[in-house]
Amino acid sequence: MEYIWYVIAALGAGIGTGLAGLSAATVMVPVLIVLCPSFAGETGAYQATAIALASDILGSAVTALTYIRHRNIDLRRGWIMLVCIITMCTAGSYAAFLAGNVVLGGFSLFLTFAIGIRFLISPDTSRKDGPAKGEKLDWKGVLISLFFGLTIGFGTGFVGTGGGMMMLVVFTVFLGMDLKTAVGTSTFIMTFTALIASVSHILIHPVVLFEKWHVMLLCIIVATASSLVSARFANRVSGRTVGLATGAVLTVLGASMIFLNYRESIMGIALVRDTLITFGQYIVYIASMASGLLLLHAVFRIPQNIFRKLLHIAAFTSSIFVVLCGRGWLPETLTLALFAAVVYPVLCLAEKWQGYSRLFVEKKPGEIRNSLLLLFLSQAVFMAFTCGLLQKPYILIAATAAWGLGDIAAAWVGRPLGKHKIKLKFADPCKSWEGSAAMAVTAFAACYTALRLTAPWSAPQAVCVSLVTAVVAAFVEMISTGGNDTVTVPAAGVILLTLISAAI
Repeated sequence: MEYIWYVIAALGAGIGTGLAGLSAATVMVPVLIVLCPSFAGETGAYQATAIALASDILGSAVTALTYIRHRNIDLRRGWIMLVCIITMCTAGSYAAFLAGNVVLGGFSLFLTFAIGIRFLISPDTSRKDGPAKGEKLDWKGVLISLFFGLTIGFGTGFVGTGGGMMMLVVFTVFLGMDLKTAVGTSTFIMTFTALIASVSHILIHPVVLFEKWHVMLLCIIVATASSLVSARFANRVSGRTVGLATGAVLTVLGASMIFLNYRESIMGIALVRDTLITFGQYIVYIASMASGLLLLHAVFRIPQNIFRKLLHIAAFTSSIFVVLCGRGWLPETLTLALFAAVVYPVLCLAEKWQGYSRLFVEKKPGEIRNSLLLLFLSQAVFMAFTCGLLQKPYILIAATAAWGLGDIAAAWVGRPLGKHKIKLKFADPCKSWEGSAAMAVTAFAACYTALRLTAPWSAPQAVCVSLVTAVVAAFVEMISTGGNDTVTVPAAGVILLTLISAAI
């Protein structure tokens, strides 16, 4: 029976790699350690990761070659990521062995599901004003590549993935690549990172090669073949079709892997009860905040740009409310994901109401619903990572508070008082020095307050950490365009605070 699961795991991994540049570990590790008794035990997850990385080598290679033949690769914009990731993945591999089973696999599952939803909503990633293929990186692109390349590189070895999902996000959202080019470039990089990480895993724990060679061989063959087939399909259809197919595959794979990983908790009556209670409290909080703000707007005729940011308060504080009042990280994560699933169709219907455009200011059609969906889904991912995997909820609280209040200050100060526009090459030309300064000061105050109330750190430690977090938040907000700061700023805060908390 186990061999059936080996084949299913390798098939899913190969399809994900060829279609979306998904690392084989995202699919294979949960299947092997949950459904295959031979991978139970103290080093089961580590062995499963080593096999998945070995399967990634040829799967990524044949995928990259297929995309190269169709000229869907852009190493001129991806070479910095390549160098950084290769440099850091060996160190991450050794750290993973020291950490053991606990840290392997969880975060990428929720990320896969969230990105799948993102592509279902917006399958076409091409931009009218995006950079041309092969165009040289500007300073903004260099800084983004260095930051994410180093972090993804360490995660490649540490979490046991090829970094495909994170590279896909960076290439499409930050570096302006279309989906096919992003997949081709990321799988090219994954070929080398998977090789290095796989060899590192085997050298550190060579037992996997002697005990599980037959499993490794079968998974490599099946994953490589399915990667080749799905890559050829992706390169023969339109970009929109690839986006929709990618969204469907990632959503199904992510949901399936989350269920497998947490099936005992999900099937429990206690979880259903706790989720319903948490969701009910969440709805009451959101409804109360929204009703109060709508009443204020009706009575005092608050300007639309100010009212928009007041609603922003209700949105970002809701995550903090769930952490403080919820019943465990899994009910809290499910609550945010469920609310995202509910609010999106509701706003789609509300857009047909004539008063919607008068009440909410949108820079482009569908901006609010798409922004809120990404906000709640990304917060669900951060919740699972910080509260579930790390068991450090103060990271989410501090990062969210710094972003939420800082973003409001940047808008309220920058728009009326922003006389000095930022003219740096890597910055959004619409941003001002006044707004960025307001962002930094407010983010510092918000982060310091959150850390002092929730983190086990002294006042001097909180001051230093908050100062660094505020500078990073202001910088990321400065370079983020198109409303992406809803995800980029809190993500940067979570990553930074995670690294700092590991060092303190």
